[in-house]
Amino acid sequence: MAIRYVESSKLPTSWGMFEMHGFEELGTGKEHLVLTMGDFNTDTPLLARIHSECLTGDALFSLRCDCGAQLQHAMHRIAMEGRGAIFYLRQEGRGIGLLNKIRAYHLQDCGADTVEANERLGFGADMRDYSLLKGMIAHLGIHAIRLMTNNPRKVKALQDLGIEVTERLPHQSGRNPHNAKYLSTKKGKLGHLIESGEEEDGEP
Repeated sequence: MAIRYVESSKLPTSWGMFEMHGFEELGTGKEHLVLTMGDFNTDTPLLARIHSECLTGDALFSLRCDCGAQLQHAMHRIAMEGRGAIFYLRQEGRGIGLLNKIRAYHLQDCGADTVEANERLGFGADMRDYSLLKGMIAHLGIHAIRLMTNNPRKVKALQDLGIEVTERLPHQSGRNPHNAKYLSTKKGKLGHLIESGEEEDGEP
């Protein structure tokens, strides 16, 4: 997937000063971001998080998922280390879009789990495409990453793109009574690596 770099700017946050890099997906016009901190274009593997957009969790503080907590936890971990990157991809609802995500939530309200809801709407369990990461990583000059995730499929997707993932780091945050079934489904049906009773990787 072709991607075009647009511009960079500083982004002050509660966790410190990040640099925000904007990219445009050619053909669709969809906009994606990378937040970086510290020296990222060295041979030392970079602490990184691949985070797909979740408006309900990231901006509206929904407790149906753990996405907002995962994003904040990643920013905190990078700030503590002093260097890292968050790739923020505009792939709402694992790629089905915001309105279809609301439809999926309605089905979940009626008893379906997150995978069943997507499938009843005619979608796969996970429709995300990580191929645009290759151009973003190449532009930034990142050589290898230490990936914060509990999702082994995400690691494999990056490795299949030729992106070097030197380490998978568990990334646990945000479990609550409202998302217990969601997290259990991700462990049982999507293969996320999590011990029973612990938080797991969010929708991203």
